[in-house]
Amino acid sequence: MTPCDILIIGSGLAANTLALSLPTHLNIHILTKKARQDSSSQWAQGGVAAVQSPDDDFASHIRDTEIAGAGLCNPDTVRHVVEHGPAAMQWLMDQGVSFDRQADGFHLTREGGHSHRRILHAADASGHAIQETLSALIATRPNITVHENIIALDLITGTQLGNGTSRVYGAYALDTRSGHVQTCPAQSVVLATGGAGKAFLYTTNPDTATGDGIAMAWRAGCRVANMEFTQFHPTCLYHPHAKSFLISEAMRGEGAVLRLPDGTRFMPEFDERAELAPRDIVARAIDREMKRRGLDCVYLDITHKPARFIVEHFPNIYARCKELGIDITQDWIPVAPAAHYTCGGIMVDTHGCTDLEGLYAIGETSHTGLHGANRLASNSLLECVVYGRSAAEHIVAQAPIALPALPTWDESRVTDADEEIVIAHNWHELRRSMWDYVGIVRTDKRLARAAHRIRLLTDEIHEYYSNFRVTNDLIELRNLVCVADLIVRCAQMRKESRGLHTSNDYPDRLPEAKDSVLTP
Repeated sequence: MTPCDILIIGSGLAANTLALSLPTHLNIHILTKKARQDSSSQWAQGGVAAVQSPDDDFASHIRDTEIAGAGLCNPDTVRHVVEHGPAAMQWLMDQGVSFDRQADGFHLTREGGHSHRRILHAADASGHAIQETLSALIATRPNITVHENIIALDLITGTQLGNGTSRVYGAYALDTRSGHVQTCPAQSVVLATGGAGKAFLYTTNPDTATGDGIAMAWRAGCRVANMEFTQFHPTCLYHPHAKSFLISEAMRGEGAVLRLPDGTRFMPEFDERAELAPRDIVARAIDREMKRRGLDCVYLDITHKPARFIVEHFPNIYARCKELGIDITQDWIPVAPAAHYTCGGIMVDTHGCTDLEGLYAIGETSHTGLHGANRLASNSLLECVVYGRSAAEHIVAQAPIALPALPTWDESRVTDADEEIVIAHNWHELRRSMWDYVGIVRTDKRLARAAHRIRLLTDEIHEYYSNFRVTNDLIELRNLVCVADLIVRCAQMRKESRGLHTSNDYPDRLPEAKDSVLTP
């Protein structure tokens, strides 16, 4: 691949925001391992949280974020993101994104943990609307090239080259159509690869969410933090033919309630905010009721709302459920928790800068300090836009460097795999172990069991990786087992229950909130 100014790995909202915020004289390459629209951003239903109404203010949004984050949010980061929220939303609208309106302005929804209505949305497919608008703009920019079906493999650093610099010079990436590994030189590299929901057996995430950026940055020498905080979305559609379909939190914001099979509401017993409590509280409550009563799911009920209101506000959820024989205007929706969002990640500053010069991380793959121990609903897309624009400002201010000659990928000592079934077995064993032992409620014994299995899998995967040519599945499995190890190590460090990390062995919250930081 020809050298470029900016190499962006990923094609979600953070990546697209960055690419469109950079000057048009810069040569930008975007690598996406499937099609450009395959990202968690595309799947986002609820919308974007930002102060918009006269009765709302920055202090309230900051307070809601910090309460949800269970004392672990970085105050400077929270203020930075919240105060840049309105400008970020105006930037999206300037690009052509259309949010739902009503007679007196925007139609704002309210989600769990928010004290005000502040969620800008496009029906119940906000991520799709935003992504389609920005992707269409990117297609018109001659300085931006999108490479589909290219999965990044590893970063190329000064340490690898032996030149004594703590800098990134590019990356290796596999063209999954040809099977060839390309060398991708770049002045700056940006990791915008999303989270790691696929480390768990059940997830709302797309198949691309395999923690690639986190694993690559870790192997290159970057610190990661707070990987134990995986957010489990409380309401994933429970149906044998509904893979990873999310029932938006906005539905609870509009009055939907959770019920047991006999119709009993249970959330008021767990929190005074009931269904509008933060996600960690709702997910734990559902998990407890399911385990206590031996249930496969609970039910979300919005049938008390007018049918026209439901169809107008949730057209995509209505259509998908209808396909599966569920009429949400008359029927309760079967739901269960599923892994949804990675609150930890690569440690960055307010510009998305990592520990390595020339390397940035933005979006879900990063740890900015915004989310703390639990992400407030709809703050994720906001973070993508704010940090995408902030990283662009920092990149533009950097002086260009002379790129050294980069070695090509060496395949001289490997062969084609003889039995790829090994990858499938390891993938399933890893995800099952993470679900069983590192789920919503944890114990020291469960974490120790997970750590033992991850060590065995790591050795087996490393041996496989060392002897056979790389494939998309092998690259993702290698990254997932790395990220799973980081999640378990952070969980074992935290001797308390806080936010998304609940331990039966340490049920109390410690008086001082500290990040779980891992250094390579």
